[in-house]
Amino acid sequence: MTEIHYDELGPSRVIHLYSPKEEIRAFVVIDNTALGPAVGGVRMSPTVSVEEVARLARAMTLKNAAAGLQHGGAKAGIVADPTSPRKERIFRVFARMIADLTDYLPGPDMGCDETAMAWIRDETGRSVGLPAELGGLPLDQLGATGFGVAECAEVAAGYAGIELQGARVAVEGFGSVGKAAARFLLDKGARLVAASDSRGAVHDPAGLELAALVEAKRQGGSVADCGKGMRLSRDEIFAVPCDILVPAATPDVIHAGNVGEVRARLILEGANIPCTADAEQQLHARGTLVLPDFIANAGGVIMAAMEYAGRNEREAFAAIAERIRSNTRMVLERAADAGVPPRAAADALARERVKKAMSFRDY
Repeated sequence: MTEIHYDELGPSRVIHLYSPKEEIRAFVVIDNTALGPAVGGVRMSPTVSVEEVARLARAMTLKNAAAGLQHGGAKAGIVADPTSPRKERIFRVFARMIADLTDYLPGPDMGCDETAMAWIRDETGRSVGLPAELGGLPLDQLGATGFGVAECAEVAAGYAGIELQGARVAVEGFGSVGKAAARFLLDKGARLVAASDSRGAVHDPAGLELAALVEAKRQGGSVADCGKGMRLSRDEIFAVPCDILVPAATPDVIHAGNVGEVRARLILEGANIPCTADAEQQLHARGTLVLPDFIANAGGVIMAAMEYAGRNEREAFAAIAERIRSNTRMVLERAADAGVPPRAAADALARERVKKAMSFRDY
């Protein structure tokens, strides 16, 4: 079992939750609140662990700091199947168990959406990523994270020697983030040549139609059922020849066992921690540019912060574009000047901001 790593930033609290009556297990990790109330999604999965939640909470601390938000980082995990018919009950019980954690603002993550945030809000009075009907900015519906990935791509492409117009894109994980990233990258002139989900993948060098992939998913199938291109196994997408790869599903999908197969020139981490540390180091050593998760996929949390601050949709999208483009450029310039991977430069930038905030607090 992996142990939780404690350092100068945190985590400040690791909370195990259990309801004997409902047999619901969950974890909340509040990593750091020096910059303000901690924002972080609620992940619902039968395999989620406290160690995974702790890693994700740290990613949120760095993401919020790098984005210049007045929020710390946290994450929650509910050990349950997101397709469970008891889903609403599970979320409502979970919400009651975290009611006293007032420095944690839950948001949507894998396995939940704005409806789940409405249930949490109903029980606790606080959450972000709410339905529009409740005055929220529904992150998944609007494609906030995917929009940010595309903005990051527009800046990063030049550093990777790629012309975004006509660039070949592969999206691993055609869920809310992956689908939105594909849509916004297509709007910028890129060409989607491969996509995958939990049941398979499809590849067509001539380009895939976004509408056909969406329809295949809507019909309850896989993107591989879109009627065009070559069917692949789920993990074969990493070996597809492409210019840009967007891993947008679960953690650690690029690792020592498959990193040698990756043929992309630019990787934009749409998911949280989709690459192991060793894999990122190997990619950097061979000249593949990797934009770390807390830079590339910050669009969702930026929109959540804008919602919390009472901003509208137009203002939120403008903030995502400005902050992600600026941070991408800053991180890549720092990385080039120091001769280090982008993650090292981004980590240093975010830690500087958190430590400065901590210096004003009596920790």
